[in-house]
Amino acid sequence: MTPDDLIAHYGLEPIPREGGRYRRTWTGPARSDGRPEGTAIVALLTAAPEDYSALHRLPADEVWHFYLGDPLQLLFLAPDGGVRTAVLGPDVVRGQQIQLTVPAGTWMGGRVAEGGAWTLFGCTMAPGFTDESYEHGDAAVLSARYPGAADRIAKLCRP
Repeated sequence: MTPDDLIAHYGLEPIPREGGRYRRTWTGPARSDGRPEGTAIVALLTAAPEDYSALHRLPADEVWHFYLGDPLQLLFLAPDGGVRTAVLGPDVVRGQQIQLTVPAGTWMGGRVAEGGAWTLFGCTMAPGFTDESYEHGDAAVLSARYPGAADRIAKLCRP
């Protein structure tokens, strides 16, 4: 199985601004505010230098799920100034996680772990994702707020 096989099988399309490829697999019914009750996607990142999930934040919790491939290294920048990393992957005995929740308002981004080739994963949100709910990270602003993570931030931001 290759990334091209997965792109064709799932009909994956580029994720605007954030990076990677995705397809929405579920959208719940609309709430009174027009936002869906929930959404789910399947997504793919490869080890290509320009293929990563750029730092972004959302107004609701988002659950990430590992499906196939290599581990995904994630960076989280919390509203309280905390910085942490996690690895989404199959080796749970060595600390990788097959599922993790990113709290609302947390800056998040990631890329395929060093030595890996690709990762197929999913994300689920409730209330659901809308384009208006996506906030794209700015490297200068985030580096000033989280100076200890400036090098990692620079590698996960796009203009």
